[in-house]
Amino acid sequence: MKSAQEENIVFISGGTSKKRRAVTSDQCTQVPASSKKRAALGEITNCLPTVKSVNVVVEKAKNKIVLKKRKVKDEKRKLEEEIEAVYATDIDKYVHFMEAEDKRRPMYDYMERIQEDITIQMRAILVDRLVKIAQVYEFVEDTLYLTVSYIDRFLSLKSVHRQRLELLGLSCMFVAAKYEEIDHPSMEEFSCITNNAGITKDEMLKMEREILRLLNFEMGNPTIKTFLRRLITRVSVQEEECVFAVNLKLKFLGYYLAELSLLDYGCIKFLPSMVAASVVFLSKFTMQPKIHPWNSALQTYSGYGSFDLKDCVLAIHELQLNKKWGSLVAVRDKYKQHKFKCVALLISPSEIPSTYFEDVIL
Repeated sequence: MKSAQEENIVFISGGTSKKRRAVTSDQCTQVPASSKKRAALGEITNCLPTVKSVNVVVEKAKNKIVLKKRKVKDEKRKLEEEIEAVYATDIDKYVHFMEAEDKRRPMYDYMERIQEDITIQMRAILVDRLVKIAQVYEFVEDTLYLTVSYIDRFLSLKSVHRQRLELLGLSCMFVAAKYEEIDHPSMEEFSCITNNAGITKDEMLKMEREILRLLNFEMGNPTIKTFLRRLITRVSVQEEECVFAVNLKLKFLGYYLAELSLLDYGCIKFLPSMVAASVVFLSKFTMQPKIHPWNSALQTYSGYGSFDLKDCVLAIHELQLNKKWGSLVAVRDKYKQHKFKCVALLISPSEIPSTYFEDVIL
């Protein structure tokens, strides 16, 4: 016989494990009857946030981050403008001095004097490929300009066999990426893109050491982009009639023409500052061919009169008209994209009036 206490035990099953726990009759009487009723499904409050509410929270967080980044960017630009206002003259003198130093200048006729196995066309093809690689890795433009500068300086000092030209180009880009990029690719990753050429990591390491040694570790030098950026900024801030600050098409056109100049071995003889000034000249002429592209402000800021720029402008104009290296399309395809306002599709007049190359009277 079971005791009275055992008979009053109530078994309640709970959970998927079917475990049962015992509750005495005294405990059952302490629970209010109303609490034992099941609530209707519609009466249960859903405490979990809805998808819509989560999206709203995420969107607010994103907007907050964007605003914070924009604020930091504005503060940085303001600081740069303040520094520019104070040190602009000294900076201009310094970068112009640097670009003319022999140790940073390639030999303008190294193909004829130094190289025995590579040609001007091989150089152009190499630069065209490097433009594509820079796009794949989304490198900043400065990396590309430095890369070409390293290549030309190296070839001015040492003869290279054509089979090692691609190795030189990729190694120069790797060094430039380490100098300019915040997050550069590893050498293993970078060497993988050269499977067809059979370039190994060890070969790139060896070439990297050779580049650094031959260039005497002088890796920082002003490029065309250095002067182009400064010229556009100075003109947009100080000259009301110039629309570089708001007209992105004109700005991207300048970048397009500057990158085209990298293809042409003949442009090596011009200083980077002269190429930058010529690019601005030709950009303004392309956009407004009936208006003289040069003026006293541009002459003051760049240090070049329109007559000084004639040969350089005409050389880049030939590139723009596809008269030279028209089969190399990496730069053209890049600037046909909408994010660059399709500036490569702009048609420039075939002739530049000779009067445009007469110096402006200050």
